[in-house]
Amino acid sequence: MNRTFVFRRALIAASLALTAAVAHAQTAAPAQKPYEPQVGQAGKDVVWVPTPQALVDKMLEMAKATPKDFVMDLGSGDGRTVITAAKRGIRAMGIEYNPEMVELSKKNAAAEGVSDKATFMKADLFETDFSKATVITMFLLPQINMKLRPIILDLKPGTRVVSNSFTMEDWEADETANVTDGCTSWCTALLWIVPARVEGTWALPQGTLTLKQQFQKITGTLGPTQISNGRLRGEEITFDVGTAKYTGTVSGTTMKGTISGGQRGAWAAMKK
Repeated sequence: MNRTFVFRRALIAASLALTAAVAHAQTAAPAQKPYEPQVGQAGKDVVWVPTPQALVDKMLEMAKATPKDFVMDLGSGDGRTVITAAKRGIRAMGIEYNPEMVELSKKNAAAEGVSDKATFMKADLFETDFSKATVITMFLLPQINMKLRPIILDLKPGTRVVSNSFTMEDWEADETANVTDGCTSWCTALLWIVPARVEGTWALPQGTLTLKQQFQKITGTLGPTQISNGRLRGEEITFDVGTAKYTGTVSGTTMKGTISGGQRGAWAAMKK
């Protein structure tokens, strides 16, 4: 038999064997399916339940988040809140303990073309620095909210915090909203604005202002007169003294603003 013919038959047989082997390997080891999170799956501190998109939009609207802000989403799951913020031109970061969810979020951000503004970090909430955030969003259990509350209250006054459904107990929300259009469950958003710290004694030309503070609510006296309607909204302060309404801004150990109502003019205070 012709040697060339024998060689060709051997080469063809080897090629067929290789093709069969590859086909068998592909059949025996199918490609791994992409990671798909399951609603209710266990996490480090809470189970995963996604925030409805309609409520994500409402939470960012309540916080008045703009491209000047830096949003941090605590327990960011599949990344939808961070990605929604990024699509509005806002820098946002998700904090998530599950590394598979972090990778999924990165892929989702890339698919939406917002990887330059949407970032994700595998981290423990209780070991994370939130101090650069101007807006914090979260969908956590009440006991987790309460563990985070002291950290949040130490943030810069004016930082906005929005929670899906769950409260911070006796720290009442500054605003609450319910979404009915496009949302059937977990449809309540609660907003808090971190208040400045004003408790103590302040010197004013009108007399000594003595304040007590319970989160954003303030009581006290100006001279012998009891103040009323005392309220903080971040660094903004308002209170009434008789028919006079004081509005102003807190900056560390100083306050200043205007008086309207029963009397008009400017006021300024220095903490004693």
